[in-house]
Amino acid sequence: MSYIKIDYGNINGLFSEAEKEKRDFLYEYETYQLLKHSGAETPPKTLVLKKQDRLSDKELMVMPGGKAVLKIVSPTIVHKTEVGGVKIVEKTPSKIRSAFRRMLSEVPENYTQLIERNPSSAAVKYKNLSGEQLRKTIAEDIRGVLMVQYMPPDSEAFGNELIVGIRNTREFGMIISAGLGGTDTELYAQRFRKEQAIVIASTVMTDGESFFEMFRKTISYKKLAGLTRGQRRIVTDEQLIECFSSFICMANYFSPSNPDSAYVIEELEINPFAFTDYLMVPLDGLCRFSKQGPILLPRPYQKIAKLLQPETIGIIGVSTARENFGRIILNNIRAMGFEKNSLRIIKPGMDRYEGIRCVPDLSGLDVKLSLLVVAVASDKVPGLVDEILETDATDSVMLISGGMGETRESEQRAHQVMSKIEQAHAAKSAGPVFLGANCLGVISHPGKYDTLFIPEAKLPKQRGAHKRNAAFISQSGAFMITRLSKRPELDPAYLVSLGNQNDLTLGDFLRYLKDDSSIDVIGVYAEGFKDQDGLSFIKALKEAVIAGKDVIFYKAGRSPEGKTATLSHTASIAGDYVVCESCVRHAGGIVARTFTQFEDLLMLSQRLHSKKINANRLAALSGAGFEAVGMADNIQSDDYVLQLARFSDETKQRINSILEEKGLSHLVEVKNPLDINPGADDQTHVLAVNFLSQDPNIDAVVVGLDPLSPVMKTLAQGQARCLNFGEPGSIARELPKLVKRLDKPVAGVVDAGKLYDPLVDELMGKGMAIFRSSDRAVRALAMYIEGRLQRNKLRNLHL
Repeated sequence: MSYIKIDYGNINGLFSEAEKEKRDFLYEYETYQLLKHSGAETPPKTLVLKKQDRLSDKELMVMPGGKAVLKIVSPTIVHKTEVGGVKIVEKTPSKIRSAFRRMLSEVPENYTQLIERNPSSAAVKYKNLSGEQLRKTIAEDIRGVLMVQYMPPDSEAFGNELIVGIRNTREFGMIISAGLGGTDTELYAQRFRKEQAIVIASTVMTDGESFFEMFRKTISYKKLAGLTRGQRRIVTDEQLIECFSSFICMANYFSPSNPDSAYVIEELEINPFAFTDYLMVPLDGLCRFSKQGPILLPRPYQKIAKLLQPETIGIIGVSTARENFGRIILNNIRAMGFEKNSLRIIKPGMDRYEGIRCVPDLSGLDVKLSLLVVAVASDKVPGLVDEILETDATDSVMLISGGMGETRESEQRAHQVMSKIEQAHAAKSAGPVFLGANCLGVISHPGKYDTLFIPEAKLPKQRGAHKRNAAFISQSGAFMITRLSKRPELDPAYLVSLGNQNDLTLGDFLRYLKDDSSIDVIGVYAEGFKDQDGLSFIKALKEAVIAGKDVIFYKAGRSPEGKTATLSHTASIAGDYVVCESCVRHAGGIVARTFTQFEDLLMLSQRLHSKKINANRLAALSGAGFEAVGMADNIQSDDYVLQLARFSDETKQRINSILEEKGLSHLVEVKNPLDINPGADDQTHVLAVNFLSQDPNIDAVVVGLDPLSPVMKTLAQGQARCLNFGEPGSIARELPKLVKRLDKPVAGVVDAGKLYDPLVDELMGKGMAIFRSSDRAVRALAMYIEGRLQRNKLRNLHL
């Protein structure tokens, strides 16, 4: 690829001149000038015809070609076509003058009618105007008409226009998008399958060639490259790569993260690029910019170590008279086995409570705390934060209190607290880190404490030391504890309720956990990111994935209604879901679309993390015909693609031999999916899984365990003894031992009623991944395999 030279100085000059005119946007002709300075090959020739101009015939004929394009120039009219603001005319002085005058007259009338039919389409300054006053104001705002060189496209067929844009997002910083262009771009994005019409990426996390590889999968590329019937190529790959590279370089320079730039590009969009004889021709463009703001200061996230594995814990807000939140938290901490001598209760008037040392205030502490848990009313929090910062009494703080930004009434209080914390972070000592507010609590098995304010009777925990390889970070504490109650087998090492992110953020926790060698899997429930924290998050996510971790991600607030709900729930602004999903997915995260998918993927990741996944070839096995067919029916969706593996001849022979031994060979055809008949016993299932897992053509196995089969030992103790899964040779005894030895992933299915819950518990307790339906098992395994293959790709690129 040739070197792209971008003239940042002249682009800065364009912004500076616009700023002098009190504009935060470029006119279309200025946007074409910007493209020229960015290294673009063919920005069209333009001439601005101002309202008061009286140009000669010679001046009107300067454009090459036999036609000219005329476009209205106004700071308030974005969609010019809708109001008659674009005309293609024969290039003669009389035709140009006639069209020029007609547009100056008709466009204000058309725009007035559009606003009166659809008031939401009005620019802000027109909101309270109507009738002649509105028409007159629109006319006054029109600067003139832009005459543009007419460059006829090679083809006007569907898909032969390209949109390319960069914009500054609050959460993820600068992003680039490209895909099907033209007036129906939004419709294409809504109606086509994911990443078929439009692709999106963080400009910090990609380059021209990498983004082009994403773009190659779109319908747009297939059309432009002549890969569809009746089409011919109209642009080279090299041209597209250069275009993407130029936009990415501009985005990263004119970025809120670049202190060397005086300006930030808020949005730069060319829609569309058309193509004339292998030239990329911009037919319309817009650009908005802003002044560079203050660069955000980093938080001392390394102190999360003190929060998750504290040496000492203090609690303020414990009642000795009733069981309030503080008292429940104290009880839960002690139940986890945290050393009593390392606990402090901040409570005046007492020396000890239940054998725990009490002090009247923070200045009375005899040790510096690793963690201070604050369980007091929200109106007391600002004063307490002052005391914490003044005394330097702790390395980390957990703010349990709500009323800190969830509602408009509490925003001022939250802002006051956040401002003080940020000032402390700017100092040399950086001050303590704060978790919350509106934090339901944390369970840290490595730290031997539990600060959830949920009584043990309501939410029993799995205590004791055993290997836990997951962390679960949730912006919603309720989501976190509901998952723990519903799916106790998840049992992560850390459960962290993040709350309002008044200080510590999702990005901070991922930056910390990516370096924790004891954690293989990180589950994240997000409702919104703080400014630029989405970018910090995906940077850390990619590093975590390259380090070999699985990151399971669920983003709430996908619909307009969902976004409104998240705003009122944890005081976070929900971002653009499509941008979020794309950025997380391409950084290596596995994105769940439902709560159930999130639970299933988190469970799978914990149990299959050590297994090798080389490709996406699936073997499906069951003794129930419907189940085998159901597995095959769910191998493809918008989010994943699995292939049904072709069994090797050796595998077919080995399976046939066991079927013959069991008298089933005349009933079963060995193919994928494999229906081994309800007469197949426990040993047949185990041997078939073993044979399939050893086949080099197979990457993963899903097996239905046929609990209702008359020959399977799937009942709990106390029921029919010969069918008891506690008996020697049962599926519950033999399959987990095999699966543990295998280096390929195996998922089991127990599709039956409550009678078989004990079988599921037995298998899950021995480390197997078990589902209650075959379709759910295949979908979850397919999404997990897709994520693991993306992880492999990122790791290989890194190496």
